[in-house]
Amino acid sequence: MTVESWDPNAGQADGGMPRLTPEALARLLEAACRLDMPRFGLDTSAAGELAPLARHGGAGSDLDWAAAAESLSDADVVALIRLFTLAESQLTGWESGERSPVIPLARELKRRGSYPAELTAWIKANSDNRFLPYGSLMDRL
Repeated sequence: MTVESWDPNAGQADGGMPRLTPEALARLLEAACRLDMPRFGLDTSAAGELAPLARHGGAGSDLDWAAAAESLSDADVVALIRLFTLAESQLTGWESGERSPVIPLARELKRRGSYPAELTAWIKANSDNRFLPYGSLMDRL
């Protein structure tokens, strides 16, 4: 068994904030298709590179998952919700708490009227993040 390491600047060419690029999004969607594989089919390096993307940066940021979700299909949004829900407890550096991308992704599905009835129960059964899928109470007030 190996211990994963996480470089907070991995995947950031300029050493600054991570960016949600089309290439990174494609890599995350590929991983979301491999939920039954160890580390979702990501090697340790790839998991570390993608870890900074497992946080919602807020509206207008380079990690605005709400904006990114607008152009994704319902199936892709659900796949990412499942990936981020599981990855938070299975991959080092993917812990996100109240900044989880699951929250804006779930809001987008609800806005569309496409939120699957069973998804909340699945999230709760597969995560100990108390903020999922609704976010913090302060954000909703």
